[in-house]
Amino acid sequence: MDVGRGSSMRSRSSQPSQDLAEAYVNEKSRKHDSFTEKEQAAASEGAQQMLHRAAPVITRAELFLVGLLTFVALIVRFYHIERPSSVVFDEVHFGGFASKYLSRKFFMDVHPPLAKLLITFAAWLHGFKGEHSFGEIGLEYLTAPDMEQVPYVAMRSVSALFATLTVPLAYLTVRGLSMRPTSALLAALLVIFDNALTTQSRFILLDAPLVFFVAASLCSWVYFCQLDARNAFSRRWWAMLVLTGVCLGLGLSCKWVGLFTMVSVAMAVAVQMWYHLGNLRLPVQTVARHVGARAVCLGVVPLVVYMLTFAVHFKVLSLPGDGESFMSWPFRQTLKDNSMPDTFADVALGSTVRIKHLNTLGGALHSHPHSYETGSMQQQITLYPFMDENNEWIMILAPRDDEYVRKEDGHAVTPDDEYTRFYHNVTHVKDGDMVRFLHKQTMVRLHSHHNHRPPVSTGDYQNEVSGYGFPSERFGGDFNDNWVIEIYKQPRSVRSADKNRPITLRTIFRLRHAMLGCYLYSHNVRLPNWAYDQQEVTCNGSPPMENSLWYFETSEHPLQDVKTSPTINYERPGFLSKFLELNKVMWKVNNDIVDQHTYGSRPHQWPWMRRGINFWVKNHRQVYLIGNPMVWWSVLASVLLYAGIRVLLILRAQRGYKDFTHTTVVQYDRVCGFLAAAYAAHFVPFFLMKRQLFLHHYLPALYIGILLTAAVYDLLSSRLRPMVRLYVTLAMGAWALYEFSRYAPLTYASRWTNEACGSAIRLKTWDFNCVDFPDSKREYADFEPVVSHADGRGSADEDAILPFHLGHVLPQHILPQHLTWRAKPTGAYPEEKPAPSGTSDGDAPVPNVSGLDQSQRQQAVLEGTSALKIPAEEGGSSSRS
Repeated sequence: MDVGRGSSMRSRSSQPSQDLAEAYVNEKSRKHDSFTEKEQAAASEGAQQMLHRAAPVITRAELFLVGLLTFVALIVRFYHIERPSSVVFDEVHFGGFASKYLSRKFFMDVHPPLAKLLITFAAWLHGFKGEHSFGEIGLEYLTAPDMEQVPYVAMRSVSALFATLTVPLAYLTVRGLSMRPTSALLAALLVIFDNALTTQSRFILLDAPLVFFVAASLCSWVYFCQLDARNAFSRRWWAMLVLTGVCLGLGLSCKWVGLFTMVSVAMAVAVQMWYHLGNLRLPVQTVARHVGARAVCLGVVPLVVYMLTFAVHFKVLSLPGDGESFMSWPFRQTLKDNSMPDTFADVALGSTVRIKHLNTLGGALHSHPHSYETGSMQQQITLYPFMDENNEWIMILAPRDDEYVRKEDGHAVTPDDEYTRFYHNVTHVKDGDMVRFLHKQTMVRLHSHHNHRPPVSTGDYQNEVSGYGFPSERFGGDFNDNWVIEIYKQPRSVRSADKNRPITLRTIFRLRHAMLGCYLYSHNVRLPNWAYDQQEVTCNGSPPMENSLWYFETSEHPLQDVKTSPTINYERPGFLSKFLELNKVMWKVNNDIVDQHTYGSRPHQWPWMRRGINFWVKNHRQVYLIGNPMVWWSVLASVLLYAGIRVLLILRAQRGYKDFTHTTVVQYDRVCGFLAAAYAAHFVPFFLMKRQLFLHHYLPALYIGILLTAAVYDLLSSRLRPMVRLYVTLAMGAWALYEFSRYAPLTYASRWTNEACGSAIRLKTWDFNCVDFPDSKREYADFEPVVSHADGRGSADEDAILPFHLGHVLPQHILPQHLTWRAKPTGAYPEEKPAPSGTSDGDAPVPNVSGLDQSQRQQAVLEGTSALKIPAEEGGSSSRS
């Protein structure tokens, strides 16, 4: 795993150096039948010293080859990138985020901003103003009614360009690991001709930039390790170390999967430092310099890069938007036109107050003239997240028994001055005061009782909270209206003399029911539709502390004046506070995406590609994410082969065999060990995640697995003659190309036939729908084109190899068209029964699409966003990936 120690040092262009190193060890073996541990270490060290002199040299011929491979990748990635001309899969989300960036309205996403900002920048350069909704799969980009035309080719080209540049990085990384040029060629060809990597790079998605920065991080680290062995602390050494840190930060800024790349490099650093520490020729001070340099460049630099992307993110998203509902109320105050006017700092009896819940974003304590449909049937008490006059309460001191006049039936009658009596002077509320809260609009009282359970939380320790009273009869309330203020936390700036007085926006308090002893409580639970899905409020006998905390957001008293009474407002958070809060919210929301998705999958299904993802279906064509079987299963075989060989070597070492004194074994073990550890770091953590997962989460691990496959191939072909090895490499590349071409219709939304589709199904779990493809490609002349032009012309859309497109295309609106199903050929995926007409998902009507099952119409969306709908003429899936 220590690339810097030995795995990046051996060059196939310097074979004599390798032979010399191996001869060194063999000679020692002949002189000493049994190595001592010290002698083994010395032999290995001697071999490594020789190998350090043999750094790989990239020849001009190889540079030409790299350029040629990059050109081929450019064609593969950009080929018919304009197809289809409508929204595909998660373009619903990431295209929509570009619109929101350009409208500068704050939104919430679980991914860091870099890749989305790059896509937005490309759209802005091409004149896009963000007026297209990207609202549903299949929505046309240039001809959707009442929507702006979208430069979607330019936006997709961001991913395609990053995917193209990943190919030379794969070649250079394998060469940097001292593998042969033919092995590097194989790695580049496998990256080029993988269908999943190609499909994911042709749309407005984030994975292609992520994989590029993962590749760039590993490549720069490998070449840094070469310099570390030969020329530590040189300018080039520092440049490569800083470049590694920058690439790590950029990868992390695309998706949090970049953190796994940092872990991969950190493991290599740990092993590298262990060897440096054991090198007695290095002074301790030099080892300390090595540690400090890596800590700064591989720890601080990525964090700075990551934070800088959020600084741009905050600068651009300066206006209120639908994402602000995820953020705290102080955070919202930093958005333009979202500031709350100053309010009085002192809270007095008789004041009109708004009470906010601290821990959730449900909003302010709220009531309205609507009753519960269960329990007491009294007026509803909820939390409401928007400014509203129904959030206003008048706070008064709870009366004594003799203050109210009694009627014959025992009910108290409120005096005329029930709350106006507190307007003669300003009397501050204190810790421990027993108070009542009168709803200003309806004049009911905040009330709780032991004999009714809340509508949703029906536990015995939960009591209903309601609005109770008869204002028309001047009803004076009862003891169940009384609440005791208990101050929980005061700001540090409060004087000791004022510690028992609540301060607006600063003091955190609890409200204890005077009769029941329970606490006013709320949590992230929504009431039924009859309560408008607002957040439930209860009186909890044993509440979690954080959900029973409240604060006064506003306070107004008739005798308070801005000239004489101090005012206050939210303390606006600085950049660091906003950065930390947003990342905490992103983490929470990401973990909350646990709903099942039609095309979701689990990590154990990915390496053998149990199933893919349906991106888009329309006009008898499909875009379906599936990998190249030759590539994916070769990666799986390589991982298993390395694991098996490593276990065998450990067992042999236990039996006294000295395999690790052989330089070839050490070399390949360190190269493959580093790559296998990086592969595991990008794959194993997903087993610990409960969130919604998809096949494309495996792509960074797949890329590293391809590098590992090249290293294993280098070992297996090491005894072949150079020309034979080249022919074998080209044959494997041709095999990958053949398999790529078989599934290209699913990658490029190309024409396909029933028979060809059915014969391409390798596993029964592959669920791309063959029954929609015609019997003959000639029938496509009668179908709507997959790309149309704005002037009404249909696209030529023929699948001959055409020059790749970097400019705009002008498709026109594709009219709705029901799918025409045909007989299923042998081996095709079983045909689904059409959903019955009128089937619904919740309250939203579901279109009756002949031949598509109910699950294909379901969409996975992030909490807080509206449900997506699939038009009647198409099928597909969307997720928050």
